[in-house]
This record gives sequence, C-alpha cells and structure tokens, in this order.
Amino acid sequence: MIEDDPKPERRRMVRPPSGGTAAGRGLGTQIKTADKKSMSSQQWIKRQLADPWSERARAEGWRSRAAFKFLEIDDRFNLVKKGSRVIDLGAAPGGWVQVCVNRGAGAVVGVDLLPIEPIRGAELVQADFTDPGVDDQLIELLGGAPDLVLSDMAHNTVGHRQTDHLKIIALIEIAAAFAIRTLKPGGAFVTKNFQGGDAGGVLADLRANFEEVKYVKPNASRKGSSEVYLVALNRL
Repeated sequence: MIEDDPKPERRRMVRPPSGGTAAGRGLGTQIKTADKKSMSSQQWIKRQLADPWSERARAEGWRSRAAFKFLEIDDRFNLVKKGSRVIDLGAAPGGWVQVCVNRGAGAVVGVDLLPIEPIRGAELVQADFTDPGVDDQLIELLGGAPDLVLSDMAHNTVGHRQTDHLKIIALIEIAAAFAIRTLKPGGAFVTKNFQGGDAGGVLADLRANFEEVKYVKPNASRKGSSEVYLVALNRL
C-alpha cells in the first residue's frame, strides 16, 4: 500500500483537464461547437443534456449536478451548520460551494486546478492543492480551523487500471491527511471514493480519528458509476 512506504514521494494532483471552464466545465461552449468535437465529447454532451439531474441543476441555478449529491449527503448527516467554516477541495465548477453558502456556512473556501466563476459568500482559489503552502493559504482565507472538509477531487485517467487506482487512492489520502490535521474537534470530512477501490489504509486512519465512518451512494450519482462517498463524522 502507498501509506506503508517510509519515504513516499510527494503526491501531486494531475494537470488540469483540457477544455471546459469553471461554469459547468464549458458545457455552453461545447454545445455550440459539438460538430468540431470528438465523438466521445459529443456523447458526453448528449448525456449531460439528457440527464434529469443536469437538467434540474440548470433549472435551479446550481453549477453542476454534483450539487444534488452533496445536498443528499448533508440532508442525511447535517454537516453544514449555520456559521460553520468549510473547505472544498476540487471545488470546480462550484456546486458544493453553492450548497454550503446557501445552507448558512459562515466561511467557505474552495480550491481547484481549474478557475471557478465567483460565488458570493465564498473565497475561491485556483491552485494545485498539493503545492507547498496552499493548504496554509486555505486556512488563512477561512479565518481558522474548518468544521467541514469536502473533497470531490478527481484525476485524469490514463486508461491503465492500476495507475488510475493508485491516483485515486493518492488523492483520498491527501485529502484525508489534511482533514485529520486541520479539522476542529467534532468536525466532519467527505471524500469521493470508488467501489472496489482499496482505501483500507485511509479507512483505518479515518476510523482512528473520527467516531463514525460511513459509505454513501447518492441518488444523483450515475447508475453505471462506481462512485461512492466516504463520510467521516465527529473528529476526535
């Protein structure tokens, strides 16, 4: 396992995805130029347009369908409390940040490799979270230790299953280590994972530092997706 390496190489997020913008990953632009895009890009656009969660997100003013994933998680666990401080890792295009602001968080800071269109009530940073000093910058912008750390970070897949798996686990480890180090007692942590992914080392760390750790598969996750979320409650 990666965590057993006595001198692990510093793990970095991959380069920003090519194309797209913070506002819906460039959906508006891609629709207009779909005839110039690859077949896979055109299929992605068609899937987005046909997806009821994406349609609902557009109708309700959410940046992305991912907002509904976090809305469901927050409804279940009551994570965003009035006045709470929240850090969102991998925040673009900003759906989770919107939810936190709308639900009464006192301070919200989001970071992503991609630019994020401004959201009133939030501080948004375009940076590589794994770069030295970025984590401290987020805490400074937040004004103190967070009550909630969120991570919907993802990586560019390379098509090699083992390599992609290691990158997934590396991002979870990075986010979990940050949450464990910075959260207030009683705080919570949410991170993306994938079914079948070997996150045993991360789970052990979370269970040692939180009262409860739950797996959640939101209804807004695509049916064919192996995506799940780890929810760690009540930082010890």
